[in-house]
Amino acid sequence: MRDKIRAALCGNPNVGKSTVFNSLTGMRQHTGNWAGKTVGCAEGHFSHQKDGGEFEVTLIDLPGQYSLSAHSPEEKEAADFLANGEIDCAVCVCDATVLSRNLILVRQIYDICPRVIICVNLIDEAKKKGISIDKQVLERETGCPVVLCAARRGIGLCELKDAIVSISTADEVPSPKKFDPKNAASLSVTSPPDPTAADRKIDKILSSKVSGIPIMLALVAVVFYLTLSLSSYISEYLEMFLDFISLNLNTFFRPHLPDFFYGAIFDGIIATVFRVIAVMLPPMAIFFPLFTLLEDLGFLPRVAFNLDRCFACCGSCGKQSLTMLMGLGCNSAGVVGCRIIDSPRERLIAVITNSLVPCNGRFPMIIAMLSCMGLSSVSASAAMVLIFFVCIAVTLLASKFLSSTILKGENSSFTLELPPYRVPQIWRVIVRSVFDRTIFVLGRAVSVSAPAGLVLWLTMTTNIGGESIYSHLVSLLDPIGRFAGMDGRLLLAFIMAAPAAELALPLALAGVGDGGAGFLEFTSDITSAFLQMGWNTVTAVCVIIFTLFHFPCLTTLLTIKKETGSMKYTVISAALPTIIGYSMCVLVSLVSSLFI
Repeated sequence: MRDKIRAALCGNPNVGKSTVFNSLTGMRQHTGNWAGKTVGCAEGHFSHQKDGGEFEVTLIDLPGQYSLSAHSPEEKEAADFLANGEIDCAVCVCDATVLSRNLILVRQIYDICPRVIICVNLIDEAKKKGISIDKQVLERETGCPVVLCAARRGIGLCELKDAIVSISTADEVPSPKKFDPKNAASLSVTSPPDPTAADRKIDKILSSKVSGIPIMLALVAVVFYLTLSLSSYISEYLEMFLDFISLNLNTFFRPHLPDFFYGAIFDGIIATVFRVIAVMLPPMAIFFPLFTLLEDLGFLPRVAFNLDRCFACCGSCGKQSLTMLMGLGCNSAGVVGCRIIDSPRERLIAVITNSLVPCNGRFPMIIAMLSCMGLSSVSASAAMVLIFFVCIAVTLLASKFLSSTILKGENSSFTLELPPYRVPQIWRVIVRSVFDRTIFVLGRAVSVSAPAGLVLWLTMTTNIGGESIYSHLVSLLDPIGRFAGMDGRLLLAFIMAAPAAELALPLALAGVGDGGAGFLEFTSDITSAFLQMGWNTVTAVCVIIFTLFHFPCLTTLLTIKKETGSMKYTVISAALPTIIGYSMCVLVSLVSSLFI
């Protein structure tokens, strides 16, 4: 019979709390490097044997917080849980490089939860900076058991498990000690005069008003260049593999299936799924690890710092820059991340404008259109940087519009913590980005592309009045699409891709050919297919614009409805980017008609 223990894991943001959680429980909880990245409570379990007993420990990973005086929803969530939750102990994770600042929260938690363990994490980084911590002195001054660890390297985790079991099963509850956080650090920590000097020297360059933005754009350009150039090699081998699989499946199943079921399964479901994999996997396999490297390095919070003044000038909160960067991975995650914004008005602005930054599902369409324009990797990378800059500019303008009209109000202030620079663990970054991001996003895309492929196949093979349903829909949308520099096929692809943005490109290419059997055969040369449809450079530009600015996917819209509790703001979130995108496409189409 195992004894059961419930422990809460708490601490300031950027102290490696989620890394401690992952290391103890084995769960792949994503680790962020900015305040508020962990918005909800995660729960994990681990078993531990001590003194002949076997214990089952449930560990609750609370959102990062600076104080029990809640200022944001996630801080309130954590404070309420510590005050009311039925836990046996609280493990307060601290950063060994800034211990005195972290002990302020420990002191507050000690008042409401006397069974507190101080987990001093990142001792390896502290050692590199010449910082040493006297465990016995810290225990004496605080009255709490102290465990020194480096969770990323697995140091001190066994001692932490022992401490959790020991304090949770102790007969006597220790009396809270009125310790002074600043005094307890000063007595237990030995450090050089300025251990953060190197970080501050780097920040003078990366966070400078003069050099900060150019360096940010240069790094983004490098990420996009590597994504574009390396993904082409992956695409080549992936297409060969998918062609091989498709050929063998067709050879085996074709004689055994009726035409209708064969067409529905292979020309509809499998062909669409294969196309989604072929289009999405190569760029994601490169982009996500590179983006995660920048995140782990500590660069992304500096990007937010550089953009803070811009958002403040537009009547919104600087934290919106954080949620905007989250949206690059997934707009739904970006919307949830808006909880870190205290002001309800500014939170709404961030939610409504989050989809103005393209999520990962839109990148394949953008990259494909750039390749169809015949741009080299260098030119395409420069174009991607320009696109990124345009998205930021449109987000700022839209935020200014909202803060000046339907969401007027006073600007709030906030504190943005710049975490220390850390050398990423390359192998962990690759594994985490592949499993947590690439495979997760690809799996979601495949799950929605299968039924979408079936529906598309049915619309293209079911005739009404001598023409397929697909042709009728294309004809209906064609005038609207052509007025914006596109056509009915492209507009229908965007509409049918409402479940997931990843479907837009495969569905657009589905119009290649005569619409008969086999119309969804995998097309390796997207440029040839593009030209076969009669599209040109103006079409590619308009498609890129509308890919950037159109209604978010259904998952994001449902998330917006849940977060705001308002159908009104959900409709505005869908309408605003669509109006912006369509208007820009119309403008490009009209201007191009004057010169072409």
